[in-house]
Amino acid sequence: MLLPLLLRGCTAKHYIQQALSSTRLCVNCCNIRGLATSSVQLFLRRTPQRFLNQSRGAKTHKRKQSQEDDWKKKNKTVLTYIAAAGVGMIGMSYAAVPLYRLYCQATGLGGTAVAGHGTEQVETMKPIRERIIKVTFNADTHASMQWNFRPQQSEIYVVPGETALAFYKAKNPTGKPVIGISTYNVVPFDAGQYFNKIQCFCFEEQRLNPHEEVDMPVFFYIDPEFDEDPRMARVDNIILSYTFFEAKEGQQLPIPGYI
Repeated sequence: MLLPLLLRGCTAKHYIQQALSSTRLCVNCCNIRGLATSSVQLFLRRTPQRFLNQSRGAKTHKRKQSQEDDWKKKNKTVLTYIAAAGVGMIGMSYAAVPLYRLYCQATGLGGTAVAGHGTEQVETMKPIRERIIKVTFNADTHASMQWNFRPQQSEIYVVPGETALAFYKAKNPTGKPVIGISTYNVVPFDAGQYFNKIQCFCFEEQRLNPHEEVDMPVFFYIDPEFDEDPRMARVDNIILSYTFFEAKEGQQLPIPGYI
């Protein structure tokens, strides 16, 4: 009877010692964790705030730098497209001036007199005597042009289907040769398609030596269809206007009758 009791007591004592050992280990672990946490907190407290801010600022700076690089690439691409479009528009504008001028001469658009009619059509025209039109002549020079330029007659009276001849006078009062070139238009603009020039001095370079003076003829007629157009029913006065420019290399003349 005593032996079983002694064995039970020893077993109980062993279990109690193991429990105490486990408890001590748990306490020690908790102390170690607490010590580690306290050490981290102590490190954070003792570490200067500026070092932490610098670390964060470095990351933020890298992100901003990356964004700026992306923006610069996008801006360069956009500027490239804009520059290409600008160059293309400039090229088209230079090409449009002579093409538009030829189109205006062929159709009379924008008050430009129609040019290039031969004598065959002139010989078959029938004048409309009952329709009398006054043609008034005007002369201008560009600010840089030093010529004296004027019409020799202020006005003449014509009828549709009949040819007429007028003269302008140009003089170079300077002591050096000057080359001029002229453009023209007709007012009212809608009458330009019926104002046909057989011979004139427009769009051709004219060279005048020092103090030289010349007469410049304009041979024209008004198409008989002028009388059939309802828009021309109340038109009884047409103005033919010339403007002389000094001819320079690369200079583009204004579009005749441009609106």
